[in-house]
Amino acid sequence: MILFSLLPLFLLTIAALNFFQIRTPRASSVLTDSVGVVVPMRNEAENVEGIVTTLSAQDGPFHYYLLDDNSEDSTYELLTRYTLGDSRFTVIKGAPLAAGWIGKTWALQQLFEASDEEVMVSIDADVRLSNDAINKAVTLLHGAHLDFVSPYPRQIANTFAERLIQPLLQWSWLTTVPLRYAEGARRESMAVANGQFFVVRRSALNSVGGYQTVKHAVIDDVFLARELIANGSSGTVVNGSDIAQTRMYASWSEIKAGYGKSLNRAFGSFAGAAFVIAFLITTGIAPLIVGLLGNPYGWIGFIAIVGTRILSAIKSRGSVLDSVLHPISILALIYLIGYSYLVRKSVMWKGRTV
Repeated sequence: MILFSLLPLFLLTIAALNFFQIRTPRASSVLTDSVGVVVPMRNEAENVEGIVTTLSAQDGPFHYYLLDDNSEDSTYELLTRYTLGDSRFTVIKGAPLAAGWIGKTWALQQLFEASDEEVMVSIDADVRLSNDAINKAVTLLHGAHLDFVSPYPRQIANTFAERLIQPLLQWSWLTTVPLRYAEGARRESMAVANGQFFVVRRSALNSVGGYQTVKHAVIDDVFLARELIANGSSGTVVNGSDIAQTRMYASWSEIKAGYGKSLNRAFGSFAGAAFVIAFLITTGIAPLIVGLLGNPYGWIGFIAIVGTRILSAIKSRGSVLDSVLHPISILALIYLIGYSYLVRKSVMWKGRTV
């Protein structure tokens, strides 16, 4: 029974270290190198005005490359309308999807080839930035002497389903990966990244052939980070909750579709997924059950695991009160993992099968 307290306490230790040590973009600077900002877009008509507005307000001499990936809605028409007359923007009509690629990585590869700046910043269309976000992220890249950084945006969660699942994104790596150690160790297995906001030196991207090595990867951000580290680059995830935010999904059905396409590939194999599920049960559900059965070790474990959620919520600007729902969140996540394996050959995303 002591295991149900020791493991959560170990996770709490990692979370506490990361709470105080995680890099956070705070300083701005006069940037001396060129910065290209790229945005892949497919069926993003509802986000066109927002992304153009947030990019237009950025402090810095940046150039923006917006690619319409064969959208089935009015994305391209809206892009040309909202960027008309602004020389900072280049709007690209994407080529048909190439064999062996998935949509996002194919779009990113085209954007990589269309741009030539020394630093490449990729942003998802539903991300909104503070006016100094890109400057601060690139300043941190240089100040920390890294080849890539991934500022993790604040995840907006309004509905009950979002509040159960979305906080687990930051929590999962904040409590399991000692970030400063991982940064120095340069181990592929410890790579953490988020493609919603990713800053990388072009020289590092060139070393892996752009997005060629991750062309079929649904979880392209983490896989790209692994490829960069394997080729000698250094980088890490950083706390971007003060400079960026996004609302990924607005309903349970959207959450199921989004996680359905990725979770079956997140753990390497079915055995890896089974191990993760066992770990989640041991640390997130069993302590509460053991505590309710009268064992004090269970309550110690439950308090510790809730503590990890509290630290994660504070750092990511999430809801602290939702932390006590952690066992329910874990049950929902386990369901999504199983669902992802059940539908793995038939998941549709942005009108394409992935």
